[in-house]
Amino acid sequence: MYYNKTKTNNAISAFRCDLNCAQSVISAFLEDLRVDREMSMNMSNGFGAGMGRLQETCGAVTGAYMVFGLHNAAIHKDLAQRKESTYSMIQQFNHEFFQIHKTTHCRDLLKCDLRTDEGQNHFYDNNLGENVCEKCIATSVSLVARLTNLE
Repeated sequence: MYYNKTKTNNAISAFRCDLNCAQSVISAFLEDLRVDREMSMNMSNGFGAGMGRLQETCGAVTGAYMVFGLHNAAIHKDLAQRKESTYSMIQQFNHEFFQIHKTTHCRDLLKCDLRTDEGQNHFYDNNLGENVCEKCIATSVSLVARLTNLE
């Protein structure tokens, strides 16, 4: 399923080097988008673990949404066209991600509450970073690469 193995591997490596899931997805596309790395990492800093560990929308998903916005800002001058193209990509991405993972919610993906010690222990004891998060990152990078043609 992985459309671009280099981007996927780079994103997973970034995740393993302590970037959150949103940052990891964005980092795979920084060269293509020609955006400032530090600014992008700062902007996406709070989106890990389902937005600030609230475990709402998966960070790999929100990272993908940010890439769509940046991508469309670079190719569309008209704001309305930029917005419509971004919304369309997000909707297609969401549909496909949901088909693969059955949800876009971090809490449902991980099946634990990261705001508790018990949940944190469950996350680490069951290696959920690798077993769940990395798969979501890989799916996100692959879908973004295909939907944007950023190879």
